[in-house]
Order: sequence, then C-alpha cells, then structure tokens
Amino acid sequence: MAHTPVDEEELIGKVRHGLKLTPVATPSASRRGSGVISTPSGSTVAFHSRTADERDAQLPHATKKALSDHLDNKYTKLFTLTPSRMRMIVDAFEETLDKGLQEWGQVVPMFPTWVFGTPTGSETGDYLALDLGGTNLRVCLVSLLGGCKFEITQTKYRLTEEQKQEDGAVLFDFCAKCVKEFIDTHLPHVTHEKPIVVGFTFSYPCLQDKIDHGILIRWTKGFGAPNVENHDVAEMFRKALEHHKVPAIMSALINDTTGALIASQYVRPHTKIAVILGTGCNAAYSEEISCIGKLKDKNLDPTDTVAINCEWGAFDSDFHQHLPRTKYDIHIDEHSNKPGEQAFEKMISGRYLGEIFRLVIMELIDEGVMFLGQNTYKIEKAYSLDTAFLSLMESDPTDELLTIIGIFTHFYGLETTLEERQFFRSLARLVGRRAARLSACGIAAIVRKKGYVEEGCEVGADGTLYNKYPGFAQRIHQGLVDVFGEKGKNIVTHHAEDGSGVGAAIIAAMTKARKDAGKYADL
Repeated sequence: MAHTPVDEEELIGKVRHGLKLTPVATPSASRRGSGVISTPSGSTVAFHSRTADERDAQLPHATKKALSDHLDNKYTKLFTLTPSRMRMIVDAFEETLDKGLQEWGQVVPMFPTWVFGTPTGSETGDYLALDLGGTNLRVCLVSLLGGCKFEITQTKYRLTEEQKQEDGAVLFDFCAKCVKEFIDTHLPHVTHEKPIVVGFTFSYPCLQDKIDHGILIRWTKGFGAPNVENHDVAEMFRKALEHHKVPAIMSALINDTTGALIASQYVRPHTKIAVILGTGCNAAYSEEISCIGKLKDKNLDPTDTVAINCEWGAFDSDFHQHLPRTKYDIHIDEHSNKPGEQAFEKMISGRYLGEIFRLVIMELIDEGVMFLGQNTYKIEKAYSLDTAFLSLMESDPTDELLTIIGIFTHFYGLETTLEERQFFRSLARLVGRRAARLSACGIAAIVRKKGYVEEGCEVGADGTLYNKYPGFAQRIHQGLVDVFGEKGKNIVTHHAEDGSGVGAAIIAAMTKARKDAGKYADL
C-alpha cells in the first residue's frame, strides 16, 4: 500500500528553512518511483530529483506511435457510440420508460410526482423553498411576480459531514431551525395566524403516494442519517417545524429535476423535458394520465397530465443488455457503494467520468507504457482525478498544453511529454463525448415517446456537466441529430431555471391553488 505523504506546503516550508532531509531506499511496496525522503518525525514523502533535461534524457516516456496505437486501435473504439448503436439504445430506453409507467417496481421507476398540469406563468405571491443538498441547506424566498417573472432571496447553511450522519430527527431539527432563522430575518410579518407555504426539495429517491408525503428509499450523496430510510421524510420535517414553532406549512415534497421542469416551464412555456446532468443524472417530463397504467385505480381525469420523475440513472441496471459498458465501467460499478445499481448514471455523470479516465491511465501504467521511473502513488488512489480536470484538459488553449502540465505536476508529481499530454486530451474528449451522446439517447427516448420529433421541443438542462464541461451541450445536440437526422435540430436544450429553489416555490403555489379549488385534495 502506498505511504501517506507529508503535507506538501509544510514540506516546502521546512526545506526553505534549511531542514536537512535524508534520502532513504524506495519502499518495495511502491508501484514504481524515484525514492522517498524521511523527516525528523519519521514520516516519508516521495522525491523526484531530476532536472527537466535529465528527466527527458533518462526517464522512459511513451512514444508518440505507442500512444497513437492505443488511442486509435483501442480507446477510440471502446468509447465511440455510432449512430446505429445510439438508435438501438433509444429503442430499449423508450421501452423501459413505458414499463415504468405501466407497473410499479420497475428498474426505471417513473415516479408520479403529483404535480398536475403546468404553470401558467401568472402565479403570484411569496413562497419559501427549502433545498436539502449534498453540501448545503438552502432556504429561498421566491416572489412570483406573474408574467413569467420572479425574484429570489436566499441563504445557504453549511452541512457538516457529522450532520449528514446524525440521527434523522436531529437533521430535520436543523432544517427547521434554519427556516425559522430565515423567516425571523427576512419575513417578520409572517405569523402563525398567517403562515408562509413551503416547498421542500428533497432530491433523494422517494416513493410518494401524494405530494406532501414521501418514503425515503435510500440515502445518496454521502448522507447516512439513521432512522430516515423507510420513513416519511415530509412528516419528519413537518414535526420539526411544529416542534420549533415555525410559522410555515409544508405543502409539497419534490426533487430538483421536477423543480427544474416546472421552473423552466414558468419562464419558457415550450419546455417539455428537464434533465439534470451533473454529479448525478435524471430527467422529468409531463405525461398524460391515460398513458400511466399503474394509476388506473386512482380515478383521475385521463386528460390531465402529471410530472414524472424518471430516475433514469438506473436504466439497464437489471440485465446490462443495452449500454456498451467497458471493463472500466464494470470496475467502477463493482467497487461502488451500490454495485449493480445506477448503470446509466455511472457512465455519464460527473461523479464518475474522472474515475473512468484514471482507470485507463492506470492500465497504461501497469502495462509499462507511461510514467516509468516516476512515483505514481497519488494517481493510484481511487477517485483522485476529478472530472473537472477532464474539462480543463479539453479546454487547454496552449500549444504546449500547459494546463495539463500543471494538473499532472501539481496534483500527482508526474512529468509529462507533449505526446502524452495530447493523448490525455484526446482521451478526455472520448470519455466526455460518450457521456454526452448517452445523455442524448435518454433525451431522445422521451422525445420519441411523446411524439415531439416533428414539432420539436425545448429541454431545460442543468448540472455541472451541461453548464461547465466544454462542448457538452453541442455534443448532445449532435447526438440528437445522429438519432433523428435533421429533425433532431428541432430539439433545443437551454439552461434550466433553478429547480430546487424557484421550482419548489412554484410547485408549492400550484399545489395550494389546486387544493384550494378542491381538485385531488387527497393527493
């Protein structure tokens, strides 16, 4: 097992102050490297003493031909999705979506969200939104102004790792306290006689039989708070509000994808689909009740529509028949905390793209193709290569690819040649392009199922991949053209509105209006 290095800044400071460091032998357990140095405390850290000239003269580097052969003969084929293969995936995806609409318990569950209809754009009033994210708790005051316009005031509260693992009652107490503090600060006119309506964005897999109820199926995003799974999280939050005497009424429990759909429809009425493409992935769209077989016993108006939370990250997780998984994808799945689940998500989300790239690099290191004579222990650590690095590699504007030099020297202590850096950029493009084209397959399946190919539609998209990864949106558009031909140009993506904030508030407003009118009051 690789040793743990001393903090680099601390070590540099010691060297600058004349601390003598004594070289010792390279530990036999290290994969390969130049050596280590020992500090007075007994800790060890890797050293690389060659100058750039000595490095280029002495260290073996991958040749341009060897890298080209690997890229052209292996990795390009592994990570390329042809139009015909994409159309096969779309066929299977569409069939899977329909199965989820007809029967409960399917691999892609297609959860009804009990958000009926679409916003008119004329909704008005002040509403609160509470967003329990993976890093922050966000409380938002959303003022709906009508005319498809809104204003938002928000405060973020940092969530510690300890809070994410504490008992569920403690977690929801914290949520309630934050809402109370926000109301006391920004809404002094809100009282128990005139409480404010709250939409609660809880973007974790839940089973809902009505809009203000939700049984948590499983925690994700690093949460592990006990006594929450298999419990009604809406009721837990409601009890916390009552306990802390917060003048607020929770009217809707939603996820961020459904919120993104409704918020985008409020501002851009032609939006038919919303997708989240970030550290996770998901999609939502509106479906006619008449097409949802599993709701036949609800006695709903068949002409009404309801927003569907697809939870499409689980596509092809049951039999692995349709997605072109590589051995790197399989490795990630088998070594994840949820093996056998979320097969689609593990191929396209920002949580995994950097790890796919890293596994390819590790394979080349093991084969002796690159980084011979250099200590690779830092890059050997699982998930040590962030997807943001792929984004930086693709967007490096310099001829010498200086950004890539910086990534490998600063974060991993590894020297690279121009040929190696060109290979890294090409590999990043392959991994990123595959993710975008698979995302296009999911969008295309919903588009075709709903019959939007001819008339076209808008797709609200959010998430770090869509917003920040260079060329991701353009690759989705090209993928849609490859699936549908020129008609694919009728499908246009745009940046989705704030689903977990604005979307939650709009849904709270729509739900209040629906129940005040006596429609589906028990849902």
